[in-house]
Amino acid sequence: MTIPDFQSIMLPLLKFIGDGQEHNNHEIADALALQLGLTDEDREEMLPSGNQTRFGNRTAWAKTHLNMAGLLESTGRGRCRITDRGLSVLRDDPPNISIKFLKQLQGYLEHRRGSTPVGDHDPEDGEACQTPREVLETSYQDLRRELAQELLEQIMSCSPRFFENLVLDLLVAMGYGGSWKDAVQAVGRSGDGGIDGIIKEDKLGLDVVYIQAKRWEGNVGRPVVQAFAGSLMGQNARKGVLIITSQFSKEAKEYVTALPQTKIVLIDGYELAQLMIDHDIGVTKVASYDVKKTDLDYFGEE
Repeated sequence: MTIPDFQSIMLPLLKFIGDGQEHNNHEIADALALQLGLTDEDREEMLPSGNQTRFGNRTAWAKTHLNMAGLLESTGRGRCRITDRGLSVLRDDPPNISIKFLKQLQGYLEHRRGSTPVGDHDPEDGEACQTPREVLETSYQDLRRELAQELLEQIMSCSPRFFENLVLDLLVAMGYGGSWKDAVQAVGRSGDGGIDGIIKEDKLGLDVVYIQAKRWEGNVGRPVVQAFAGSLMGQNARKGVLIITSQFSKEAKEYVTALPQTKIVLIDGYELAQLMIDHDIGVTKVASYDVKKTDLDYFGEE
């Protein structure tokens, strides 16, 4: 089931704490998941950053807005209960509670200091009703995808020799091959449209990895991967990385998973660009934003 947006969670949440008792975050999450028919998989779905669940994030923002409207109050770390105002709202039996509904309550807009945080749009505005964090992370991923496409376009316009050096820069930045000088001595022999060679798996050279990189524009199928596997066997190598600038076919991906003794990692164009972004190869930082949260340990008096 699709996880409801944070506005759709507000009324079920308020109804659950409508018994007037104090409830903690765990109790609220369990009750809401049961009422909304969410599976364990739904509850475990992560935001793009991977450091918070989408359900947890949306529930937290539902609580935040109910608190700003004076419908619930915090009673301690991770605990809350309904207020008299919240009980009054429930007695009116509203069909739903949304940002538009809360704006009609005195003090809500003043509590928000008259601002309209990103993601707080009403459903009828045609927006996705995402939480501010979801908007931030979604926008960040969109920027990464756009940058990745730009990087691939630049790669395809460069010479094969430049591509060799780019792959070397990336591998060294990822911790392979020791120094760049070590890497360039091992890798860099020109091949047909790419580079081929052997590079240290770690700085001590305890193992080696066979590298092949090719600038492709179309889908790369099983025959290319199978030929690479054959090259590994000819070198008596156990590990290989095949880097391309396009995509691998389903058959190519299935082939490498079935290899009994050889480990081959396939890196397509999108993943190559993502690795370049992560390791600052061919990119430069234009802005940085620190996203902070309240340190509850600091305020603990127990």
